[in-house]
Amino acid sequence: MINNPLEHTVPTGDAAKELYALISNRQAAIGIVGMGYVGLPLAVATHAAGFKVIGFDNDAAKVERMNTGKSDIGRIGDDTIQKMRAGGRFLATADYAKLAECDFVIICVPTPLNKYREPDLSYIVATTNGIASNLRRGQVISLESTTYPGTTREVMKPILEATGLASGKDFWLAYSPEREDPGNPIYETATIPKVVGGDGEDAVILACRYYAAVVKAVVPVSSCETAEAVKLTENIFRSVNIALVNELKHIYTKMGINIWEVIDAASTKPFGYMPFYPGPGLGGHCIPIDPFYLTWKAREFDVPTRFIELAGEINTLAPVRVVHTLVDALSKQQRKSVAGSRILMLGLAYKKNVEDVRESPGFRLMDLLVERGGEVDYYDPYVPVVPFTREHANLTGIKSIEWDLDKIAAYDVVLICTNHDGVDYAALARSAKLVVDSRNALADVKDRDNIVMA
Repeated sequence: MINNPLEHTVPTGDAAKELYALISNRQAAIGIVGMGYVGLPLAVATHAAGFKVIGFDNDAAKVERMNTGKSDIGRIGDDTIQKMRAGGRFLATADYAKLAECDFVIICVPTPLNKYREPDLSYIVATTNGIASNLRRGQVISLESTTYPGTTREVMKPILEATGLASGKDFWLAYSPEREDPGNPIYETATIPKVVGGDGEDAVILACRYYAAVVKAVVPVSSCETAEAVKLTENIFRSVNIALVNELKHIYTKMGINIWEVIDAASTKPFGYMPFYPGPGLGGHCIPIDPFYLTWKAREFDVPTRFIELAGEINTLAPVRVVHTLVDALSKQQRKSVAGSRILMLGLAYKKNVEDVRESPGFRLMDLLVERGGEVDYYDPYVPVVPFTREHANLTGIKSIEWDLDKIAAYDVVLICTNHDGVDYAALARSAKLVVDSRNALADVKDRDNIVMA
């Protein structure tokens, strides 16, 4: 893949040419709004490419930690932040007035759903308003947050142009979806190709010039809407296929067939098949949310999205099915109900080997078990304390128990929600009264009656 198909294409306008030269010479200042799981890795990659980086975040405590060389993300060590700070090309701030110092501004803020499962663009709107208050001629504004097609042009552009500056002439507007995969040992920000769309040809050229300096390759597309649709398509693809294997797991379990063995065997086919795996529910910021952004937008065009919605229903049902399995196992093997039982949930992060709890199915499992009267604790070496989340603020500050097999043996049932590496699952199986495994973590532990697959 060519690093930048537009490498030898120069913008047409004089102001765009000046900015193009600044980017090419690494003299452009890059502002990144949102220093979370997307923004901070992008800041690291941008700094490594030779640019000056200003990281913006509304969390004053986070800003202070970064400016003292501390990282809030496990895969980015404190030493990385310290080196960035020592080089004099990185500053974290909550002062949006410094946006005027940036030549290229990138938005990496959350795009959650509201309680009606409708897109919540409040973070994008608030950030765009903040940028508009400090907008000047000669800037590129690039949105990376996942959203529905049309957001960049229909929501952001009017706010920015209300300043009297025009997109494509005074400033340039782009969309380049984030493709982060926390905990992936193979791919990181700099090695993942970036799809780039823009409001006009110069916007695409300028955005590609910057991103090509930071990542392995760029893939220019014809519009912001196309780039927005690319991100949704990638994650809806995953959502639908995960729903399929979750449905197959339910069917095959009734037939006495091990879904994990089926998937492993099917994966030996070298063509026409891609393995997806069942679990206790969807987690992370993308897969549980992205499909609903498209289904919401599709209503505007009076287009049904039954297939996507059905996948969402199946995946939403996954935690409920896991709890039903736990209820049955506890009744049959321990002669107990959930009410009054001590339950240990192993893993709270949404995927293994990361501290990320965004949209974790673990929270839903805890809620369902507590609603049934269970006394629930959790163990997660990556999440020693439950951080604040908008949907589960009541759980903030709850601490993980320590790994102690004698204490674990006192629980009525252990529910494996996240299959972190480094956990001694064989010892867990020997010590626990009952283990309900929703991740196939105990696949290598044979011939134990106290293990139930969920």
